[in-house]
Amino acid sequence: MWRRRTGGARRSPEAAQAELAEPVQPVEPPALTIDALGRKCPIPIIMLAERINQVATGGVVAVLADDPAAFTDVPAWCRLKSHEHVASYELPQGGWSIHVRRNY
Repeated sequence: MWRRRTGGARRSPEAAQAELAEPVQPVEPPALTIDALGRKCPIPIIMLAERINQVATGGVVAVLADDPAAFTDVPAWCRLKSHEHVASYELPQGGWSIHVRRNY
């Protein structure tokens, strides 16, 4: 059964906007980068599924994608497959670097 998360710190809209304005750098460099720029979904997810086993357990894979569907579909795939969506970073040329930690 799903439950709504309760509690936790609430941020003001100004704090959230300030956080978005600052460029965020990845904390951990990815062990593997998959370039799916210019590819439409579900190709970025297929590329991730085929190559995630090339990284050691606990390693991070960066998926570079510019299809808006990938921005939501890759984290959903992580939940479905029990991997961790670490973060998504905007790329200067457009698109995102979506970081996934391999859990098994």
